[in-house]
Order: sequence, then structure tokens, then C-alpha cells
Amino acid sequence: MTDTIILAVETSCDETAVAVVKNGTEVLAEVVASQISTHQKFGGVVPEVASRKHLELINISIEEALEQANLTFSEITHFAVTYGPGLVGALLVGVATAKAMAFAAQKPLIGVHHIEGHVYANFLTHNDIEFPVVCLIVSGGHTTLVEITDYGKYQFLGQTRDDAAGEAFDKVARALGLGYPGGPKIEECAREGSNTAIKLPRSWLEDGSYDFSFSGLKSAVLNYLNKQEMKKEAININDVAASFQEAVIEVLSEKTLRAAKEAQVKTILLAGGVAANKALREDLSDRCSKLGIRLVYPPIKYCTDNAAMIGCAAHYKALRGEFAELNLNAVPNLKFGVS
Repeated sequence: MTDTIILAVETSCDETAVAVVKNGTEVLAEVVASQISTHQKFGGVVPEVASRKHLELINISIEEALEQANLTFSEITHFAVTYGPGLVGALLVGVATAKAMAFAAQKPLIGVHHIEGHVYANFLTHNDIEFPVVCLIVSGGHTTLVEITDYGKYQFLGQTRDDAAGEAFDKVARALGLGYPGGPKIEECAREGSNTAIKLPRSWLEDGSYDFSFSGLKSAVLNYLNKQEMKKEAININDVAASFQEAVIEVLSEKTLRAAKEAQVKTILLAGGVAANKALREDLSDRCSKLGIRLVYPPIKYCTDNAAMIGCAAHYKALRGEFAELNLNAVPNLKFGVS
């Protein structure tokens, strides 16, 4: 197959992202227009506001990406877009734009699952990953454990039954008055606190289960805060953050390592927004080194939402001939494993 030069668009939540990726690994251009400052005053993402911002930024971002890549529109070989899951209005902006570009250029369109994009952030920056691998995908909306046997071939081992890890981080951060986004703020406070100061539960679920549940942990933190306030006793925010973070990380690491040992894989991949958490990286790294397992994770800029990871995933879909029709639609509740 000749070179793929993919213009990828990612608008699933509050980042307007466009990238140009050559052959799955060479990022010729990347633009990420963040809306964090817009949504901070609301304490979280407001879907309607996010959609309108995407409309304002998408064309400017595409022009900037083409300029960065020093390419013309006609030199793009494929157009890729996140079509789910995510906020439906936000997704529609990206999907409609990518469809219009593919139609105008008469070039193939590739629809990419947002979570699959996070997985491929690892392949974007590591070209020596050997299958099979176990991948922990942990983000604001998803906590999933999957064995990958080849490009695009997944065996799903476990997923969250309620709150995803990143969602729990955001909710606890809000309860502590730390604001949005919660993950980085919890991590920052945790560095100054004791992770054994407050006894919090770990939800292991049934014996052998690889599913996750963080709703009980979140409730335990809220109950602790309420009790302290009722007793008019001081709350050490740093200790709460550290103890909460430790409880999340212990469950994530334990289940991931157990899955890797059972599957007899030599490599673990870490993906998703929470993969940027330094404490999680360090804990998994220490555990992996003791077992002789390789841990791979993307640079922090590719852990959060970006279009380069979408372009990488699209490259491998192009190699398999998996193209979308021009009636591609946004699927806000798209399940991972569904093309």
C-alpha cells in the first residue's frame, strides 16, 4: 500500500483537535484547541457550549493543520473522524466536517471509535510493540481492560460497572472544592498528602472478576467529608486526595497485572486520560518491573483527547480496508468493539 496521509478530526468532548498523520506514526501536524477555561466556571463540560465552540474552531483548526503539515487539501489520502462515544452535538460537528471533506476530495472516510484511538496512542509513539498485549484504558468515561491479539482484534476482559475512574476523580475533586478538571487537581493535592491517612474501601467484586466499580469508593469519600463537617472536624484535603487516589490505583494495578499474568503476555499498555497520572504510571511500572513485564504508555500530550491518535488508529483501519460510508453518523453511546 502507498503512503497514507490522514487528516484526522476529534471532537468527542471539549477539545477541538485536528492532526495530519503519515503512515500511522509520523505526525506532520497537530492542533488542539482546548475549551477547559470555558467550562471551568460551570464545574464541568456543558454539551451545548462545547458544540458551539467546536463549530467556531473546526475550520480554523483544519486550516492551521494543513499549514503546519505544508500540504494542500488534495494531498490528503484519507479523512478520519471520531464518531463515538461522546457528546452527540460535539461528535456531529466532527463527523459532518469529515464527511464533507471526504466527499469534496473524493477520498476514503474512516470512522474511529474514541477509545480505540486512545489505545493507538501507544502505537503512535512505540513501533516495537509485539502482540499479544493487555491494555488498561482508563479515562473520564471508560475503565476497560482488554487483551489485544493483533491490530483491531480485541478480547474484552473487564469494564466499569458504574463510575469510571476519571469520572470518580472529577466528582471527588468537585466535593473537595478543587474545580474542573478533577484528575490533575487530585493528583497535585495527593503529592502533599498521606495515602494511608484515611481508610477507604477497595471494590474487588467477585473472585476473578476484571470489572471495575468506583461508585462505592466515591460515596465513601463523600460520607467521610459529611461526617467531618457534622463533627466540625478539620478536613485535610491533601490526605483525602492521596487516600482516594491510592484506592483507585491499587485496584487498577492489581487487576491489570492479574490479567497480564493470566494471559501470559509480556507487555501492558496504558491508555486514556487517567494514563497521564504520574502515580498510576509509577505504581504500574514498579509492579511490572518485578514481574519482568514491559509497561508502555504514550507521552502525556497523547493521553488526553487528541486527533493524532485517531489518525494512527485510522491508518491501521485503512490497511484493513475498513472504510465508512458517507452516511456515517455520530453514535454517542458507541460500545468499544463495534466498528
